Order: sequence, then C-alpha cells, then structure tokens
Amino acid sequence: MSAASPIDQIAERVERLLVRHEEVQRTNALLQEQVEVLTRERDALKSRLAAARARLDAVLEKLPLDEPSSPNDAQA
Repeated sequence: MSAASPIDQIAERVERLLVRHEEVQRTNALLQEQVEVLTRERDALKSRLAAARARLDAVLEKLPLDEPSSPNDAQA
C-alpha cells in the first residue's frame, strides 16, 4: 500500500474534525438543556423559599412580644 497523499490526509483530518464538531454540538445542546432545567428548579426553590419566609414572618408577627421582666416578677 502506498502512503496517502497530502490531500487524502487533509480530507481525513477534516472528516475527523467534523465528527468531533458534531459530538461537541450534541454535548453542548445537552448541557444547555441541563442548565435550563436547573435554572427552572432554582427559580422554583427561590419562590418556595420566599413563600416560606413570608409565612414565617406572619407567624412571628402574631407572637406576643416578651416584656422585660422586673425584679418583682421573679419573686412572685
């Protein structure tokens, strides 16, 4: 077998680069989908956290304030 011509070598390299490029594009698309899913999940968790904080603040507002105890209260 004779050695491949420079044109054939270049063509082979170009083909490998094209295959690799397609793989990278697929990987990038999958990663982009994951980013979108995680972004939606993060936003939902932030929303739930804000709602929980609001409920907690409402409960805390309903609690009576502690009055400072006087020395006479301790003796009673």
